Amino acid sequence: MAVLEAENVRKVFGAAVVLDDVSLAVGEHEVVALIGASGSGKSTLLRCVNLLTQVDDGIIRLDGEDITDPRVNPDTVRRRIGMVFQSYNLFPHMTVLDNITLAPTRVHRRDRKTAREQAKDWLDRVGLSDKSDSYPDRLSGGQQQRVAIVRALVNEPRLLLLDEVTSALDPELVGEVLAMIRDLKADGMTMVLATHEMGFAKQVADRVAFLDGGRVLEAGPPEQVLGDPAEARTRQFLARIIEAGRL
Repeated sequence: MAVLEAENVRKVFGAAVVLDDVSLAVGEHEVVALIGASGSGKSTLLRCVNLLTQVDDGIIRLDGEDITDPRVNPDTVRRRIGMVFQSYNLFPHMTVLDNITLAPTRVHRRDRKTAREQAKDWLDRVGLSDKSDSYPDRLSGGQQQRVAIVRALVNEPRLLLLDEVTSALDPELVGEVLAMIRDLKADGMTMVLATHEMGFAKQVADRVAFLDGGRVLEAGPPEQVLGDPAEARTRQFLARIIEAGRL
């Protein structure tokens, strides 16, 4: 059974159809990369999965459960899904350790000592053990983004959503975040990531889905979608990426 299933999902903002009959399934330990131009619907799809945006039609299932059912408690669902945004969203007045342990202690009601030990273990894994008492404004963008990913991981999510997590970073800082995501894939984390990093998508994704105008126009293995796309619109998009030197 798929960890995540989106079936005929539709989302409209005013007169704009942002998601149009989108269907996508993600298996356990699978990494699916969403690619497409800005405004193609990638971020909206992730927000719908995390119930930050309500779908207008269609169904989203997590481990077979219809999480778009209005009777479902969104907070309960979000405890099983980790989401990382491009803008970090760290609390500036809290230390790194306090940022990471806030949800485990306040939301999940875990023992504070256990939560702090787990957070420190994660920080050590990602090379930030010396930053636990630092405040976000004392960290580089890459370090802040890695802290944001750790904050999502300490809740032991069933599914990790990553929304353009390198787009706000200087080019020299992108690599350290991508290396962390590569390690998570090796650990078997189930992930859906929206990205403009085509080379990275080619390396880490099991499948790539190209969104255009709110629709999944093409999906398949990265070597097929990125190397030999069937759709003319996909070829056009990738040609522009190649021209910009990003593939």
